[in-house]
Amino acid sequence: MDWYPLFNSLRIAAVSTALIFFLGILAAYYVVRMPRLVKGVLDVVLTLPLVLPPTVVGYFLLRLLGPKRPIGLWFLETFSLRLTMVWYAAIFASAVVAFPLMYRTARGAFESFDVNLAYAARTLGRSNAWVFWRVQMPCCRQGILAGAVLSFARALGEYGATAMIAGYTPGKTATISTTVYQLWRTGDDGGAMRWVLVNLAISAVVLLAVNMLERRDRRPRRPAAER
Repeated sequence: MDWYPLFNSLRIAAVSTALIFFLGILAAYYVVRMPRLVKGVLDVVLTLPLVLPPTVVGYFLLRLLGPKRPIGLWFLETFSLRLTMVWYAAIFASAVVAFPLMYRTARGAFESFDVNLAYAARTLGRSNAWVFWRVQMPCCRQGILAGAVLSFARALGEYGATAMIAGYTPGKTATISTTVYQLWRTGDDGGAMRWVLVNLAISAVVLLAVNMLERRDRRPRRPAAER
């Protein structure tokens, strides 16, 4: 059994999740602080990939990154780097499709944050950066963690946009999702089922790990005097 689709899917999901983790937090942090009208417009734009069909997202990415398009042509002529039909092209597709999940959950966490805690920290002379990392982020970590996990799972299972921008080449661009489809299309139901079970196992392990972290975080902490 060729394990390349598993390795490729995991690295694509990991890289795209790491990318949108910071971008999603940054976007959510600033959108929450904007006026209602601007917030509404940006929210629609940033959430749009969540409701668009993945093939539509893939089509737009091809229009942007194709070798005959301005961005793709510039990378090809400047760095001799193709942005389509290569394994890392799937990172763009997975990041765009999974970004709204990270953004929406992070935004919800920031909106539920008690701003009085930030005001209290600032009255003590703490900087905005200190308040963000030491006060706001710990209070919002459950929502942010949930967004990261959902983004990873979504990136791991992405098919439509990935198939359009990265294609399917065994040993080069194949992912679990595209491999399942190709095996099913060629009548290899046994091979397709094996990869389905692999995907299910990974998803179950990820969700189990998150549940364990959440239970650990909910444990009551003893006062320092009792330790």
